[in-house]
Amino acid sequence: MSRERSRTERTTRREYLRYGVGIATAGALAGCSGQSESADADPATATAMGTQTVADTGTGTETFYGEPYSAEIVPVGTVTLESVPETWVANNGSWADMGIALGQEPPAAVWLPSRYHTQYYDGIPGVSVDGSEIQKLWGDGGVGKEQFYALGADVHVFDPNFLLNRGQWTEDDIEELRTRVGPIFGNSGFSRNYTWHEEYRYYTLYEAFEKLSQVFQEGKRYEAFEAIHDDFQAVLAPVIPARSDRPSAAVVWGGGDQPETFYPYVIDEGTSFKHLNDLGVRDALANSDVKDFYASRGAIDFETLLDVDPEVLLIRGQEAKSRAEFRETVVKSLRQHEVASELTAVANDDVYRAGPLYQGPITNLVVTERLAGELYEFDGELFDRQRVADVVTGDIE
Repeated sequence: MSRERSRTERTTRREYLRYGVGIATAGALAGCSGQSESADADPATATAMGTQTVADTGTGTETFYGEPYSAEIVPVGTVTLESVPETWVANNGSWADMGIALGQEPPAAVWLPSRYHTQYYDGIPGVSVDGSEIQKLWGDGGVGKEQFYALGADVHVFDPNFLLNRGQWTEDDIEELRTRVGPIFGNSGFSRNYTWHEEYRYYTLYEAFEKLSQVFQEGKRYEAFEAIHDDFQAVLAPVIPARSDRPSAAVVWGGGDQPETFYPYVIDEGTSFKHLNDLGVRDALANSDVKDFYASRGAIDFETLLDVDPEVLLIRGQEAKSRAEFRETVVKSLRQHEVASELTAVANDDVYRAGPLYQGPITNLVVTERLAGELYEFDGELFDRQRVADVVTGDIE
């Protein structure tokens, strides 16, 4: 199907999707109404939230070709589409980056565009995304339904349970979006600490990536990226020193140029920690008395950090800054602070940007390589940027 359809044609399809979608609801949302999945259940046999069917019937002047196909993911279930989505919405930069890796146009909107760090593409030849053109969905009180009507996306890539538990939506709101605008497809995997997610399985970054490739019918691109990732892991392995030789690191969120309070993150298996797990980072907070942010929502100060005294301090919330900007602002302020300057990490100049909350396949390669150089003094490239660019642009032979 051509990607050059007119605005009128797209509007015709939007109207059909909005009013003509047929949905057979097989059950309530997993984790929200008593029907749950085992955390390690096979998604192929897990109880679905419902089967969503999006059918194009050639109404108006538009004709659609191709055989229907389906994709499935827990907790949504099976989604059947008759044409590849052209416009889409993603909740965060993890899914957005996966879409770019699959050769798609950027999502029309994400929860918070400021946390989708498109500058990571700067080193990939021929790949770029203008983040200023991506609409912000998350505002005071969460996400408003009217925004989705205005966007009229072909597919909405997010976990519906996230909006039910964090966005003040109801099951009726979710059903309305699916039936009146377009299907939902997603799973929240960036953290493993949401209690509402305990009843159904998580996906690794590449498991989720493969699921999205089914939606966009880009299996070959996925397989090409999987091969890049396998090669990357093989090159990375000898860079990582023995565990006893790796420094302990504390991961905290500290925004602004002169942060003095921080939200602590214990490293888990979520995709936001993939680069740290791949690098074998030793977690200084894991065996401390400091409670993880997701458990307490509480902040800590320099005195508490000094009690832990990690060898390395990894600060989140600083990805919009370059390395030089980060050092000139955040690191400089720590050195000048009476208590912070006593931290071993500050004294030894081992304070770095921690990497983003939301990682896709391209983002992960970039930030893992960056932190490998900072933690383990590796000087060089761990992946072939031209090879990545070729896959994104479709040269996968």
